[in-house]
Amino acid sequence: MDRTGIALTDESLVGKEINLTNCDREPIHIPGLIQPYGFLLCLDEHTRRIVQVSANTRELLGLSAEELIGQGLELLFDAGRLPGIHAQLDTVREAHRLLGVRLDTHPEQPFYKLIMHRFDGLLWLEFEPVQSASDGPLDLPSLNDALGLMLAASSVVEFCEYAVQQVRQITGFDRVMAYRFAEDESGEVVAEACRPDLEPFLGLHYPATDIPQQARAMYLRNWLRFIPDVKYTPVPLVPTNHPGTARPPDMTYAVLRSVSPIHVEYLKNMGVGATMTISLIRDRKLWGLLVCHHYSPRLVSYELRDLCQFIGKTFSALLKSKEQADDFIYQVNLREQQARLFGLLAEYPDFRKTLYDHLPAVKEVFDCGGVIVSFDGTLATSGTAPAEGQARELVAWLDEHMQGELFHTNSYARHNPAGSAIRASASGILAIRLSHTVGEYLIWLRPEVLQTVTWAGQQQKAEVLQDGQLHLSPRRSFAAWSQSVESTALAWKPVEVEAAQEIRLRIADIRLRLFNQMQERAQLLSQLNAELERSNDELDSFAYVASHDLKEPLRGIHNYSLFLLEDYADKLDSDGIHKLETLVRLSQRMESLIESLLQLSRVGRLEPEIRAVNLNEILAEVTDVLQPRFQQTGTQLHVKGPLPTVYTDPVRVQEVFNNLLTNAMRYNDNPAKTVEVGVAPAGVPSPRGLVSDAEYHVLYVRDNGIGIAPRHHESIFKIFKRLHSQEKYGGGTGAGLAIAKKMIERSGGQLWVESELGQGATFYFTIPKQ
Repeated sequence: MDRTGIALTDESLVGKEINLTNCDREPIHIPGLIQPYGFLLCLDEHTRRIVQVSANTRELLGLSAEELIGQGLELLFDAGRLPGIHAQLDTVREAHRLLGVRLDTHPEQPFYKLIMHRFDGLLWLEFEPVQSASDGPLDLPSLNDALGLMLAASSVVEFCEYAVQQVRQITGFDRVMAYRFAEDESGEVVAEACRPDLEPFLGLHYPATDIPQQARAMYLRNWLRFIPDVKYTPVPLVPTNHPGTARPPDMTYAVLRSVSPIHVEYLKNMGVGATMTISLIRDRKLWGLLVCHHYSPRLVSYELRDLCQFIGKTFSALLKSKEQADDFIYQVNLREQQARLFGLLAEYPDFRKTLYDHLPAVKEVFDCGGVIVSFDGTLATSGTAPAEGQARELVAWLDEHMQGELFHTNSYARHNPAGSAIRASASGILAIRLSHTVGEYLIWLRPEVLQTVTWAGQQQKAEVLQDGQLHLSPRRSFAAWSQSVESTALAWKPVEVEAAQEIRLRIADIRLRLFNQMQERAQLLSQLNAELERSNDELDSFAYVASHDLKEPLRGIHNYSLFLLEDYADKLDSDGIHKLETLVRLSQRMESLIESLLQLSRVGRLEPEIRAVNLNEILAEVTDVLQPRFQQTGTQLHVKGPLPTVYTDPVRVQEVFNNLLTNAMRYNDNPAKTVEVGVAPAGVPSPRGLVSDAEYHVLYVRDNGIGIAPRHHESIFKIFKRLHSQEKYGGGTGAGLAIAKKMIERSGGQLWVESELGQGATFYFTIPKQ
């Protein structure tokens, strides 16, 4: 950081060749050179003696630099004029003071405009000759009218148009442009006043590299820069270095300061003969420039330049209010659309229905291309939006990366490279979170900026051969060329972000009201569930008592029927024997049903005994018991990898394995029967949604049997529900799956099946990890 706060300079480059490899570090504030349309004297601020002089004084005054150094101002002015000059020097600071003076001691007594300021320990006296050709009287009524128009301008662009017209009228430059900087520091010509025969530059864009950072920093301190003749030959200071230092003096506020040779060559390549630049500053930041070009040398008087500087400062003071006026017009329209949406949200009790049924109204709130609403797994779009699969990928990305309740960007591809695939519809994203549930968002979309940005010349630095050596030089062709802005949309305005936040809060209020209503209903349901639970307990108790008490008389019927067959078969005819056999069979069937009912009632009555259970050991015990059946049916059992140790009731999980393995062998008519047991991969979908791998173990039993049609996937878990006759596939009561399902659910898990008829079946069941 140097004395003016200008950064990114390298003072070791003083006196060395400046080219495109080092111009971004050029110390432009200490060139040690001036433009030759005037001359410069630097005085010691204490002794008021000349310590530095521009080398062109001999041509202008007939006195060499060596003759002037060490002298006082009495060498140029008579005693009557000196007190007035010294009085000014007593109070002068960085801001310029202007005096009209005559060099009394010079033989021809020429008139000069003396421009004074104090900086870097020196008093600066810059002399501009008064031209014989006058600029003409200033048209004050016209200036007053122009300033009135600037004050009345209703938009920033109109404001800029009035400013360039007035500056051109005052100075007579061939072209005057208002040049506005973008966020990336590139620039755009937003207003222009020029000779009718000139090619217009309006709408052209220029890369940020055209104005190095150190130049931008100087523009913030020195409001106006002027070059009356681009083809000038710089004049050095004598001596070059600041007295007592090893560097040239800081010329940040010097009117005659020589400019960068790179900038001069840049102007020559454009065919410019003279130029003037006025800073436009908003909130202490460089907003833009008023740039004047003339295609031949043109010396504009200091007074008129100072008037243009006044216009620039007036423009800067009013700029914020003009931008606010532009924003206000858009904000009024935005508020109207927002109020319409709020009206719809208030009209319908379910905000989700409003969002889905009135998506065009949601989209119209902002200047955007499309909108996405994602809620409860349902996704809908309006306007220009990505395909559903791409939209779901965007929602998934937000789930993973969105921090807080709102996210916005004008280049989604910069955050997620996959976003380049949807840049045509969704380069810009403004998303609000509808709830803390994953996948629930309202997203407004802006397309990639389809306009082609016109740049004045190519951004690349041209390479030029000089004396057989390759040198970098400024761009030599300023023919407009087009460059598309890839994967970038118009930026979201702060007022739009604020409005989106308000929409999110309004929806949150509606959700809160709905939640309160749901709480009231939940309390009522809780009461009903408590009554239902009592009824179920009573039903379980009745089933237990009934099944337990019925078993003894039923067993007596069964036994006495067998006694009759054994003791009196020879006394009965065939019809009597058949009836007794039927009675035995029915009593056996009845006993099996009652046993199943008793087992089911026990599941409801008895609390599970939860402890650490090694499923490998449980499966081994079940397999050992069923081994004869495996051999009899020729079934091969495959266990995929070791099973986990879980916290559950060992008896219940044993019953579940027993039931599922028995069914897998029973309902299989393949000659090569197989059953597979293992741990399911993560993310298995269940009837209730995706199973959380962090919360549950998911196990499966898969067979290659007869399969189950999807329409029966729910009914097979109902008590005593059979899909086949009792005689087919070895009988059975139809209660096993109902009992297994109840056992799993009482342990906090779920049991379901995936199957197609003729393609085997896979039964999944979950066991909580906690």
